[in-house]
Amino acid sequence: MTVRTVLKMGDPILLLQAEPVAAFDTPELHELVADLFETMHAYNGVGIAAPQIGVSLQVVIFGFQQNPRYPAAEAVPETVLINPVLTALTDEEELGWEGCLSVPGLRGEVPRHTQLRYQGFDAHGNVIDRTVSGFHARVVQHECDHLWGVLYPRRIRDLTRFGYNEVLFPDLQDRGDD
Repeated sequence: MTVRTVLKMGDPILLLQAEPVAAFDTPELHELVADLFETMHAYNGVGIAAPQIGVSLQVVIFGFQQNPRYPAAEAVPETVLINPVLTALTDEEELGWEGCLSVPGLRGEVPRHTQLRYQGFDAHGNVIDRTVSGFHARVVQHECDHLWGVLYPRRIRDLTRFGYNEVLFPDLQDRGDD
């Protein structure tokens, strides 16, 4: 397991649509997943996508029990999600503050679907099919956006709700860089 360098906004890899994974349960795929978890934990992230570490494959990981950067968020089970398909279960959206490891030091208020079904595979090729809501749904949408070349600032509708952590949240010591 290796902590990998996280690419930052402006890197062209982050703007590409990632390729689907063709082979499951390979040493290379398991190494990629292990590196993603190691990197996510090293940065106190709640999720990370393979393109963020320079690998243009449809692989995201997410999950935590508690996270200092999102102290009020409910726990999300640790998940490896490959070749995801997302289906919004309602047109209802909710605004919420997001940050990103690829956009360090900034936060923005982003609309996301409140209820979501996600389908895909784990690293062994087993089917994943979950219906989620709340912060879990937000995290999945954020991470899967990376697979389609979208960083969260493109989703912000009101740019007055986008800025540096220390300006937006001066009373909070550790909002982190996401």
